[in-house]
Amino acid sequence: MNKPVDPMETENAKDKPRAQDRNSLFMMAVLRFPSSGTQGEVRVRNVSSGGLMAEAPVQAVRGEPVEVNLKNLGWVTGKVAWIAESRCGIAFDYPIDPKAARQQIGGNSNDENIPLYLRKLNNQALAPKAPLRRL
Repeated sequence: MNKPVDPMETENAKDKPRAQDRNSLFMMAVLRFPSSGTQGEVRVRNVSSGGLMAEAPVQAVRGEPVEVNLKNLGWVTGKVAWIAESRCGIAFDYPIDPKAARQQIGGNSNDENIPLYLRKLNNQALAPKAPLRRL
């Protein structure tokens, strides 16, 4: 079972080398502050199982509870770990699978949500090409 992140672990984290691999990426997410009810879009620059770094002009205090809506994972709870200029770090309350957050949504050309004319174009692009005839 997952356990909440101990605030003392984040306090002592600057003394230890990073134990979690981070995946650099560029992804949009929604950051919500439950205490005030405000939310906005942020650019996620890297994500690991324990947290993420987001880029946005955020006015928050360290330790403030937040929720982040990551694609494929939904809302993930956490706390503001650090703030520097237009970036902030979020420490998740529970570990996540960072690879799941990076997976493309859909990806299947036969997806029923894709309009028929786009499915036909996708199938034509994937079809083997016939050799051209010389005239």
